[in-house]
Amino acid sequence: MKKLFFILLINFLPAQQTWDLQQCLDYAVANHPLIKQATITIQKSDRHISAAKGLLLPSADAGISHNYSFGSTINQSNNQREALNAQYDQFYVQADWELFNWRNFLNISLSKINKETVTYRQKQAENEVKLNVIQTFFAYQNAKSWLEVLETQISGIQEQISRTEKEVEIGNRPKSDIYDIKANLGTLQEQWVSAKNQRDISKINLLNALSFRNDTLDFVMNDKEKLIYSGFENPDFVQNLMEKNPAYLAIKEEIKAQEKSVDIAKSGYLPTLNGSYSWSSFYNKTLGQNTSDIFSEQFRQNKNQQVSLGLNIPVFNKFQTKNNVEIAKLNVINTNFEKEIVTNNLLQSINSIKAQFLNAQEKYELLKANFENQKLSFQKSEEKYKEGLMDAYTFFLVRNGWLQANYNLILSKNEVLQQTELLKVFE
Repeated sequence: MKKLFFILLINFLPAQQTWDLQQCLDYAVANHPLIKQATITIQKSDRHISAAKGLLLPSADAGISHNYSFGSTINQSNNQREALNAQYDQFYVQADWELFNWRNFLNISLSKINKETVTYRQKQAENEVKLNVIQTFFAYQNAKSWLEVLETQISGIQEQISRTEKEVEIGNRPKSDIYDIKANLGTLQEQWVSAKNQRDISKINLLNALSFRNDTLDFVMNDKEKLIYSGFENPDFVQNLMEKNPAYLAIKEEIKAQEKSVDIAKSGYLPTLNGSYSWSSFYNKTLGQNTSDIFSEQFRQNKNQQVSLGLNIPVFNKFQTKNNVEIAKLNVINTNFEKEIVTNNLLQSINSIKAQFLNAQEKYELLKANFENQKLSFQKSEEKYKEGLMDAYTFFLVRNGWLQANYNLILSKNEVLQQTELLKVFE
């Protein structure tokens, strides 16, 4: 009955899903909050453009007021001050239009530049998320591979202990061989505990990089990944990658925005032209008295319209405009320095990845040859051990050397793949 219950439980439990690197990157780009925040910023930029364009349109409003006045007040019928209680109703519609203000047109251009900037910032956020995912993904793969190597070593040494104990019983080997092997087993078990913890921490870091909260995934390598990267032959390889990078493009747009801000500050020297139109009417009556004027007649008789046109010429504003212009110019200079910093950082990052890729590729080729030699050495040593020509401790060292060479080869291959994926992000 217990066995049947266990089988049913296994069938109902969801299978652990496995993702390769590309699936991780696709998920992170679609779901990471940093990228979603950048998307919201782009939407806000669209609203800023609409708001800037709206300043070219007139504004209009309408209103109505209903008032009572008691005591001394102005009689609206004869415009004389009298002691009376009155009701006064007013209706109005008015419109204001800034017919010309060069600042409004410049703000539209600035809003469009800002949208380009935040669009590149979104791409930059995607790149940063991808870079973090790639690094944590390979850190997890390396930690997992090391744990597998240790598990293989422990499994092999336990078999070796059993085999050596039998040979000690029949007198083929000294009992000290068992002590030597068990001593090394304890060391490996201690390393296994640390490696298991490192693997778990690496997986937590990877899940965090993905912004994935549930530990229901396992991450595997894609065997189809290529270890060859072409493009280094181009002498302008690094420069081209840098100039295509969204961080570089964003700072270039930021410089344009600061230069446009200088023009906006200078617009404070220019005159502005304003127009307005208003229409109003009112109804007035003395409380407690009969009046022959009905509401519609007063409303028609008291109608009033007004049109105005005004030119505002700045003459002196306490040097505020001049200071704003100078501050805007300093912001341009400061942003150009920021561009130099971004450029230097990008060149350093790309050159570092390129150098690490070439070194890792060269190291991988050397380790492949070393791995074959270690494998042959292990096979020969295994034959000697079985024939009694090698003691257990020496065979243990040879076997571990071969497994270590295997791990080093995996680590080197992962390093080549990691640098390849990092360069793809910069492309």
